[in-house]
Amino acid sequence: MSVFFKAQDLSALKPLDAELSTVTYPFPVQFKELKNQGQNLQMAYMDVKPEKANGKTVVLLHGKNFNGYYFEEAARSLQKEGYRVVMPDQIGFGKSSKPRQYQFSFQQLAENTKAIMDELRIDKFAVLGHSMGGMLATKMAVMYPDRVEKLILANPIGLEDYRNFSPYQSIDKLYAAELKNTYESYRDYQLKFYYDGKWKPEYDKWLNLLAGWTIHKDFPVTAWNAALTTDMIYTQPVVDDFEKIKLPTLLIIGTRDRTAIGKANAPKELQPQMGLYHNLGKETQKKIKGSTLVELENVGHSPHIEVFDRFIQPVIKFLN
Repeated sequence: MSVFFKAQDLSALKPLDAELSTVTYPFPVQFKELKNQGQNLQMAYMDVKPEKANGKTVVLLHGKNFNGYYFEEAARSLQKEGYRVVMPDQIGFGKSSKPRQYQFSFQQLAENTKAIMDELRIDKFAVLGHSMGGMLATKMAVMYPDRVEKLILANPIGLEDYRNFSPYQSIDKLYAAELKNTYESYRDYQLKFYYDGKWKPEYDKWLNLLAGWTIHKDFPVTAWNAALTTDMIYTQPVVDDFEKIKLPTLLIIGTRDRTAIGKANAPKELQPQMGLYHNLGKETQKKIKGSTLVELENVGHSPHIEVFDRFIQPVIKFLN
């Protein structure tokens, strides 16, 4: 693999606390007070309103290694089209609370997201989920078919049941692995799976929001939450939910993507069979009746970052 990468000056990497309190998001951040599992929590979100509203709202659901911030460009494009855009940071992510004990489930995260929409008095909305957010978006489409009008899945993980390939890892083992992460390990993972070995300076922004945690005293807290959410992804597959979806659905699949949870722990002979998005997109389209598949050739796990124009065009066409 040819690697075109020039490391940034790590002296510029700033420690970031668990709630990213020193990070300024591109739009004003609001907080929804949640009473979850006997705890008082805060769920951060951005609510972006258009100048000329078309009456429609889109909810953008982030992936596991990200937060709502990385949807900035998508939000601005949708805003120009007249859409109201809501971008939550799920509990355990971004500026939201990082509980030390929490039963993470896609149902719980779906309820939390719905609570924001209830508070904003938005009855109907489209949902776009990327990566782990695609699993959450799938769950929301099944749980709230009377609220979700359209569904967009952008390189979602969970298109296969990872339990069929990789053995279970305890949360303690996952936590130990998370604590080993550094700027370099995050960079190497994203370089390989997201960007095909070709790094651009604009990718540093999203990498640094993860890497900054590793050099702050709060890292054990964020690492623990990361371990809990990895367990959620592995133990709560959504593959059986696809056939239950009755909404207009768009699948946007970067076919170069090979992301799969637990791949490193799978038997060597099974690893090449995991995360084959050029096959998984087609298989998932067959499961979701009437869905539309847009395949982006030679694009990796994050098409809205890597090839934004190719990503946003089918999104707007589908929503309109």
